[in-house]
Parts: sequence; C-alpha cells; structure tokens
Amino acid sequence: MIGIINYGAGNIFSLTAALDRQHISYEMVASSADFDKYDHFIIPGVGHAGAAMQKLEESGMADAIKGIDKPVLGICVGMQLMTEFSEEGNSDLLGITPVKTLLFTSDLKVKVPHMGWNRVYSQSENSLFNGIQDGSYFYFVHSYFIEFNSTFTVAFADYGLKFSAAFSKNNFYGVQFHPEKSGEAGEQLLKNFSEL
Repeated sequence: MIGIINYGAGNIFSLTAALDRQHISYEMVASSADFDKYDHFIIPGVGHAGAAMQKLEESGMADAIKGIDKPVLGICVGMQLMTEFSEEGNSDLLGITPVKTLLFTSDLKVKVPHMGWNRVYSQSENSLFNGIQDGSYFYFVHSYFIEFNSTFTVAFADYGLKFSAAFSKNNFYGVQFHPEKSGEAGEQLLKNFSEL
C-alpha cells in the first residue's frame, strides 16, 4: 500500500484519480508515526519549494522521510524537496540527493514557467521507466529545474538546457513532470513505482 505524504502542498486529487484508474491502493499519511504501515511513499507537491519545505517541517515528517528505507517517489515540488537547495526562496531542502533546484533564467530565451508536454529521454536504465518508450511525452509545469547530474539523473528533458526530468538515489526517486497528468506513459510509471 502506498502512503501519500499529505503535508498540505500537493495536488492530491489528480494523483489519487490516476492511482484509482490503475487499481493501486493508497492512504493519506499525516504523521511519521504511521510510516510503518506502508511499503511505498509518494511525496506530491505544487507551488513554492521553500513554502513546501516549511510545511513539511511543521508536519514533523521532514526528518522521518530521510530515514525511510522503502521506495519513495517525489513528484514535481516533491522531487525538488529531495534536493539540497532551491533558488526558490533560497531554501535548504531535505538534501537526499546532492543536487540543486535552479531557476530557468531569461538568458535561456524560453517561456517561464515551462508548461506543457515535453519529451523525456533515458539517461540510464531504471525500472521506473519499464515499458515506456524512450522519448515519450510527459506533462510539465515548473519554473525551477533540477540540475542535470549523470550520477543521479535517470531521465532528462531539454528546455533551453538539459535538466533532470527524473532521478534516483538508493530507494528515493523523483520526477519533475506530473505522471498523473501524463496519460498512458505517466500511469505506466506510477504502476512501475508501485511494483518496485
């Protein structure tokens, strides 16, 4: 069963609807005392990474998340929370993956936020992408991106520069796109995660 970490910064409805379509069971988690009940975790998130981190700390779950030894998937801001630092609010984050979350700057000559469908390409083999064609389209909405790092990036996208669309470190996984809004490929990814 998946525990969705509910700290008040997630678009829970579209995520739960996608899990329902895949017949994947889940419950909301509002306290680290309940972590033992679940074998997988999802950290959703939309909005401001600094504000999301503050909410996570106020919920008392921030430190406990770092100690989880079961599969954890961060989605969008949930992925950014796993990095060391975000330029959004100059915020220190969970520091699970030693990379930074940076702003798409005007010198890249791209519209910010990066919003809409973009291709995602494999950087290294990862079971999160089993059965998903390389170069598949996923749905993005973000103004900040996670720097590309060949050690941790498992898939990348390009938007004025190459950035990390998905990363992995031990049992922690993150995706910058919204799998719950990405059609078949996104639902396949959620299914793959539930089977890790």
